[in-house]
Amino acid sequence: MSIPEQPLTAAALLDAVLDALNRYVILPSPEAADAVVLWIAATHAQPAWPHAPRLVIRGPEKRCGKSRLLDVVEATCHDPFITVNSSPAAVYRSITEDPPTMLVDEADTIFGPKADGNEDLRGLLNAGHQRNRPAKRYNAETRTVESIPTFAMAALAGIGAMPDTIEDRAVVVKMRRRNRAEPVSPFRHRRDRPALRQLARQLADWLRADLSTLENAEPPMPVEDRAADTWEPLVVVADHAGGTWPDRARAAILALTGEADDTAQMSIRLRLLTDCRTAFGTDTALPTATLLERLKADPEAPWASHGVAGLTAMKLGNLLREYEIRSTTARFGGGQAKGYMRADFTDAWGRYCGDPNPPTEAAPDAEILILASGSRNSRNSIKTAGQAH
Repeated sequence: MSIPEQPLTAAALLDAVLDALNRYVILPSPEAADAVVLWIAATHAQPAWPHAPRLVIRGPEKRCGKSRLLDVVEATCHDPFITVNSSPAAVYRSITEDPPTMLVDEADTIFGPKADGNEDLRGLLNAGHQRNRPAKRYNAETRTVESIPTFAMAALAGIGAMPDTIEDRAVVVKMRRRNRAEPVSPFRHRRDRPALRQLARQLADWLRADLSTLENAEPPMPVEDRAADTWEPLVVVADHAGGTWPDRARAAILALTGEADDTAQMSIRLRLLTDCRTAFGTDTALPTATLLERLKADPEAPWASHGVAGLTAMKLGNLLREYEIRSTTARFGGGQAKGYMRADFTDAWGRYCGDPNPPTEAAPDAEILILASGSRNSRNSIKTAGQAH
């Protein structure tokens, strides 16, 4: 691979990095390739960013190109620091005000069930997304508390999804095993890395000369909140390069964040909240036993096997309590029992389940008398449809 010796324009430099990337790796989409190029470029301007986006490279199986992509990232990013078999203390001490780029292969081993002993590294990867979130350690020799920087961009490659706390702060690239119609050039470290490092030096020369401009940039973003924090450095780089890159950066955001929304793994609590909405249907209230029965009736839901004995009334109550939803005593038809009121779910459904107006129509069928802690609740005359007796 040859790189032009003459300095390239900014947009042409990003194009050259993209060409190099596509030479050695098959990315799942053009948008994913653009995102990786912009992430690589952003590592060279870390002192300008308030947030350090992670790059998560994952695939469902081995031989999906994850490690090869990490090789190209390592060769083109700023000051690569590979954390394989590094002690947490060594990793922490390697992070400075101008941090290296952390690279973690087989990152699934850090977060999996056999990941005991990696708590410090997991904490670093979680905290280091935002500037001024140092780790605190007590130095017994000096009897003082030390603040250790954690802020650093990091790329993690592994099989399967990373924890939500990582992927929510990451550009996520979902690799797949290439087929015979997708040839790539073999990557040889000794032969090919020097040319890629030349690209890295050109990226550094370009971006390091404009750190103050990059730091003060406030680009319009097509996303909000944490997604905007994560993607902003990439958009700033794209806008600074010009050409087609500003539009491509924003197209990559919409493509990759939309894909993440479609395939994101729900937390167990959010899955329960969503399934409760389905279980309620149009009922105004349900006995706890009926709600559990309906939840467990879905063969694709985890509730029949949740824990050792499946979802119980106590487990249900503990999970829903995080949303300030609690059971109450009610009279269903002719009997009194513990149960849940639809009205207690509606706010949480609107906030977390994407539907602020769940259906509330119910034909009168049976009267429910609410008895909260032995006293009558204000909702003491509610009629419900299809109520279980």
